[in-house]
Amino acid sequence: EASNLELIKKLAGAWKELPASQKQVYEEARKTDWKRYGEQMAAYKAQLTPAQAAALKEERRKQQAKRRSMRAKRELNLLGKPKRARSAFNIFLSENFRESEGITAVAKLKKLFDTWQKLSASQKQPYLQLAQDDKVRYENEMKSWEAKMIELGREDLVRSKQQRLKKKPAETAKQAETAKASLGGNKAKLKKSEE
Repeated sequence: EASNLELIKKLAGAWKELPASQKQVYEEARKTDWKRYGEQMAAYKAQLTPAQAAALKEERRKQQAKRRSMRAKRELNLLGKPKRARSAFNIFLSENFRESEGITAVAKLKKLFDTWQKLSASQKQPYLQLAQDDKVRYENEMKSWEAKMIELGREDLVRSKQQRLKKKPAETAKQAETAKASLGGNKAKLKKSEE
Protein backbone atom coordinates (compact mmCIF):
# COMPACT_ATOMS: atom_id res chain seq x y z
CA GLU A 1 0.00 0.00 0.00
CA ALA A 2 2.99 2.32 0.47
CA SER A 3 4.29 4.36 -2.45
CA ASN A 4 7.56 3.52 -4.17
CA LEU A 5 9.24 6.54 -2.60
CA GLU A 6 8.23 5.46 0.90
CA LEU A 7 9.47 1.92 0.25
CA ILE A 8 12.80 3.19 -1.04
CA LYS A 9 13.21 5.39 2.04
CA LYS A 10 12.50 2.44 4.33
CA LEU A 11 14.93 0.21 2.45
CA ALA A 12 17.61 2.92 2.54
CA GLY A 13 17.14 3.26 6.29
CA ALA A 14 17.41 -0.52 6.75
CA TRP A 15 20.56 -0.57 4.59
CA LYS A 16 22.21 2.12 6.72
CA GLU A 17 21.48 0.14 9.88
CA LEU A 18 22.99 -3.10 8.51
CA PRO A 19 26.45 -3.92 9.88
CA ALA A 20 29.32 -4.10 7.39
CA SER A 21 29.55 -7.89 7.72
CA GLN A 22 25.99 -8.32 6.45
CA LYS A 23 26.49 -5.76 3.68
CA GLN A 24 29.49 -7.74 2.43
CA VAL A 25 27.24 -10.51 1.05
CA TYR A 26 25.36 -8.00 -1.11
CA GLU A 27 28.56 -6.29 -2.22
CA GLU A 28 29.98 -9.60 -3.41
CA ALA A 29 26.77 -10.42 -5.28
CA ARG A 30 26.95 -6.99 -6.95
CA LYS A 31 30.57 -7.60 -8.00
CA THR A 32 29.76 -10.99 -9.54
CA ASP A 33 26.72 -9.52 -11.36
CA TRP A 34 28.84 -6.64 -12.64
CA LYS A 35 31.52 -9.06 -13.87
CA ARG A 36 28.90 -11.20 -15.64
CA TYR A 37 27.40 -8.07 -17.21
CA GLY A 38 30.84 -7.04 -18.49
CA GLU A 39 31.38 -10.45 -20.08
CA GLN A 40 27.92 -10.42 -21.70
CA MET A 41 28.47 -6.88 -22.98
CA ALA A 42 31.86 -7.82 -24.45
CA ALA A 43 30.30 -10.82 -26.23
CA TYR A 44 27.49 -8.63 -27.55
CA LYS A 45 29.86 -5.95 -28.85
CA ALA A 46 32.07 -8.60 -30.49
CA GLN A 47 29.20 -9.84 -32.64
CA LEU A 48 28.23 -6.34 -33.86
CA THR A 49 29.19 -5.10 -37.31
CA PRO A 50 31.18 -1.83 -37.48
CA ALA A 51 28.10 -0.01 -38.76
CA GLN A 52 25.98 -1.29 -35.86
CA ALA A 53 28.70 -0.33 -33.38
CA ALA A 54 28.89 3.17 -34.86
CA ALA A 55 25.10 3.49 -34.70
CA LEU A 56 25.09 2.44 -31.04
CA LYS A 57 27.87 4.89 -30.27
CA GLU A 58 25.96 7.70 -31.97
CA GLU A 59 22.76 6.81 -30.11
CA ARG A 60 24.63 6.86 -26.81
CA ARG A 61 26.13 10.26 -27.67
CA LYS A 62 22.66 11.64 -28.41
CA GLN A 63 21.28 10.26 -25.14
CA GLN A 64 24.12 11.84 -23.16
CA ALA A 65 23.60 15.17 -24.93
CA LYS A 66 19.89 15.00 -24.13
CA ARG A 67 20.63 14.28 -20.45
CA ARG A 68 23.08 17.20 -20.28
CA SER A 69 20.48 19.46 -21.87
CA MET A 70 17.79 18.36 -19.42
CA ARG A 71 20.13 18.89 -16.45
CA ALA A 72 20.98 22.37 -17.72
CA LYS A 73 17.28 23.24 -18.14
CA ARG A 74 16.50 21.89 -14.67
CA GLU A 75 19.30 23.99 -13.20
CA LEU A 76 18.02 27.12 -14.96
CA ASN A 77 14.51 26.45 -13.61
CA LEU A 78 15.90 26.09 -10.09
CA LEU A 79 17.75 29.38 -10.51
CA GLY A 80 14.48 31.08 -11.51
CA LYS A 81 15.22 31.90 -15.14
CA PRO A 82 12.22 33.73 -16.67
CA LYS A 83 10.05 31.94 -19.18
CA ARG A 84 10.43 33.00 -22.78
CA ALA A 85 8.05 35.49 -24.33
CA ARG A 86 5.05 33.94 -26.02
CA SER A 87 4.22 34.56 -29.65
CA ALA A 88 0.93 36.04 -30.80
CA PHE A 89 -0.15 32.63 -32.12
CA ASN A 90 0.76 31.00 -28.81
CA ILE A 91 -1.42 33.48 -26.92
CA PHE A 92 -4.25 32.85 -29.40
CA LEU A 93 -3.87 29.10 -28.80
CA SER A 94 -3.96 29.38 -25.02
CA GLU A 95 -7.12 31.49 -25.12
CA ASN A 96 -9.03 29.33 -27.60
CA PHE A 97 -7.76 25.76 -27.12
CA ARG A 98 -10.43 24.55 -24.70
CA GLU A 99 -13.35 25.84 -26.76
CA SER A 100 -11.97 24.65 -30.10
CA GLU A 101 -13.57 21.80 -32.02
CA GLY A 102 -11.77 18.52 -32.38
CA ILE A 103 -11.47 15.20 -30.63
CA THR A 104 -7.71 15.06 -30.22
CA ALA A 105 -5.21 17.76 -29.31
CA VAL A 106 -3.67 17.52 -32.79
CA ALA A 107 -7.06 18.06 -34.43
CA LYS A 108 -7.69 21.07 -32.21
CA LEU A 109 -4.27 22.53 -33.06
CA LYS A 110 -4.87 22.09 -36.79
CA LYS A 111 -8.28 23.74 -36.53
CA LEU A 112 -6.88 26.67 -34.53
CA PHE A 113 -3.97 27.05 -36.94
CA ASP A 114 -6.39 27.29 -39.86
CA THR A 115 -8.48 29.81 -37.91
CA TRP A 116 -5.36 31.87 -37.16
CA GLN A 117 -4.38 31.88 -40.83
CA LYS A 118 -7.82 33.19 -41.79
CA LEU A 119 -7.85 36.02 -39.24
CA SER A 120 -7.41 39.52 -40.63
CA ALA A 121 -4.62 41.80 -39.46
CA SER A 122 -7.07 43.81 -37.35
CA GLN A 123 -8.30 40.63 -35.64
CA LYS A 124 -4.71 39.54 -34.94
CA GLN A 125 -3.74 42.96 -33.55
CA PRO A 126 -4.73 42.32 -29.89
CA TYR A 127 -2.68 39.12 -29.86
CA LEU A 128 0.26 40.87 -31.51
CA GLN A 129 0.08 43.60 -28.86
CA LEU A 130 -0.04 41.04 -26.03
CA ALA A 131 2.96 39.27 -27.56
CA GLN A 132 4.87 42.56 -27.74
CA ASP A 133 4.03 43.27 -24.08
CA ASP A 134 5.19 39.79 -23.12
CA LYS A 135 8.44 40.35 -25.01
CA VAL A 136 9.06 43.53 -23.01
CA ARG A 137 8.31 41.62 -19.80
CA TYR A 138 10.74 38.88 -20.77
CA GLU A 139 13.54 41.30 -21.59
CA ASN A 140 13.08 43.17 -18.29
CA GLU A 141 13.00 39.94 -16.27
CA MET A 142 16.05 38.61 -18.14
CA LYS A 143 18.04 41.77 -17.38
CA SER A 144 17.31 41.52 -13.67
CA TRP A 145 17.93 37.74 -13.66
CA GLU A 146 21.25 38.15 -15.46
CA ALA A 147 22.29 40.83 -12.97
CA LYS A 148 21.42 38.44 -10.15
CA MET A 149 23.46 35.65 -11.80
CA ILE A 150 26.46 37.97 -12.11
CA GLU A 151 26.15 38.76 -8.39
CA LEU A 152 26.08 35.02 -7.64
CA GLY A 153 29.19 34.48 -9.77
CA ARG A 154 27.39 32.58 -12.55
CA GLU A 155 28.50 34.66 -15.55
CA ASP A 156 28.41 31.46 -17.61
CA LEU A 157 24.60 31.66 -17.61
CA VAL A 158 24.45 35.25 -18.83
CA ARG A 159 23.84 35.89 -22.51
CA SER A 160 26.86 37.66 -23.88
CA LYS A 161 26.46 40.97 -25.66
CA GLN A 162 27.93 39.36 -28.77
CA GLN A 163 25.08 36.84 -28.86
CA ARG A 164 22.54 39.64 -28.67
CA LEU A 165 24.39 41.62 -31.35
CA LYS A 166 24.51 38.56 -33.61
CA LYS A 167 20.75 38.21 -33.37
CA LYS A 168 20.08 41.86 -34.18
CA PRO A 169 22.00 41.95 -37.51
CA ALA A 170 20.18 38.79 -38.55
CA GLU A 171 16.88 40.46 -37.73
CA THR A 172 17.87 43.63 -39.59
CA ALA A 173 18.97 41.54 -42.58
CA LYS A 174 15.53 39.92 -42.67
CA GLN A 175 13.91 43.35 -42.43
CA ALA A 176 16.12 44.61 -45.25
CA GLU A 177 15.15 41.66 -47.45
CA THR A 178 11.49 42.29 -46.70
CA ALA A 179 11.90 45.97 -47.55
CA LYS A 180 13.71 45.12 -50.81
CA ALA A 181 10.97 42.71 -51.76
CA SER A 182 8.29 45.29 -51.14
CA LEU A 183 10.28 47.95 -53.03
CA GLY A 184 10.77 45.52 -55.90
CA GLY A 185 7.01 45.03 -56.05
CA ASN A 186 6.47 48.80 -55.98
CA LYS A 187 8.96 49.30 -58.84
CA ALA A 188 7.12 46.76 -60.93
CA LYS A 189 3.84 48.57 -60.24
CA LEU A 190 5.41 51.92 -61.18
CA LYS A 191 6.71 50.53 -64.48
CA LYS A 192 3.27 49.16 -65.35
CA SER A 193 1.60 52.45 -64.49
CA GLU A 194 4.12 54.40 -66.63
CA GLU A 195 3.35 52.23 -69.64
